[in-house]
Parts: sequence; structure tokens; C-alpha cells
Amino acid sequence: MAEIAQDHNCNKKQVMIMQMHGAARKPLLPKPDHHQNQAEEVKLAALAISSNVRLRAADMPSAMQERALRHARALLDSSDRRRPNPTLLARSLKKEFDSVYGPAWHCVAGKSFGSFVTHSPGGFVYFSVDSLSFLLFKTEVHVVAQPRS
Repeated sequence: MAEIAQDHNCNKKQVMIMQMHGAARKPLLPKPDHHQNQAEEVKLAALAISSNVRLRAADMPSAMQERALRHARALLDSSDRRRPNPTLLARSLKKEFDSVYGPAWHCVAGKSFGSFVTHSPGGFVYFSVDSLSFLLFKTEVHVVAQPRS
């Protein structure tokens, strides 16, 4: 157990999880984050608290998450307070990310929905603002060549 901990820079709990899953070579939990990542996470958490946002899941750099949270909050603040249109909110967030980060972004917004999506690495965030939830993710774009006739 001590050898596994040294090899993977793990604590006892991580080693026990690795042993339970038979993963002595590869840890299931990531290595501790660097100080810069922690500072970005604290900044993102402060933004979420001040904007009444609940970040539910993410595989996205902090700067992109921050842009998504800020844009969604601004959209809700500028829309009809009683009944915001989720379709228009999703379209606006999608277009924002398409224009800034390139094509193939998809967005779902609503009060109640389920999903199972495949996304590009670093291109997924799921969060709630007030009573609306947002799922924003990027897929790969494959160019289809036209066959020569």
C-alpha cells in the first residue's frame, strides 16, 4: 500500500479506493490541483454565490465556465422576470459560445429535463441559475468531403 501511495502521490483513502477497484497502476482520483487552479476555483465559486448560480458538473476550463455563468445570468436579468423563454436563452448562450470558441456548441435550458450526451474534452458544463438549468456542451465537427462525379 505504501508503494502504491508513493508511485501515484496518493493519500490512504485514494489508495484504498484504488485497491477496491483493482487499479494498482492508475489512480481513480486526480492528483491535487495546483495553486493557480485553486485560485480560479475560488473565484468561480464566489461568482456562483453572488449570482445565485449552482454549478452541478463541469469538464471545462474555469474561464469558459465563468463566461457561461455570467452570460446566463445576464440573459436572465435582461429577460422577462416572470417567464423567461428557455429556448431563446439556450439559443443565445449557444451562439455566444459558437462565436467565441468555434462551432458545434449545443445548449439545453429548462426547468426539468434529462440528458445523456457525448462531448468534446473540456467542453461540458451543467449549471442552474435561479430556477432554470443549463446544459452547454461541444461536439466535434467532421468535414464531409463531397464525392467526385
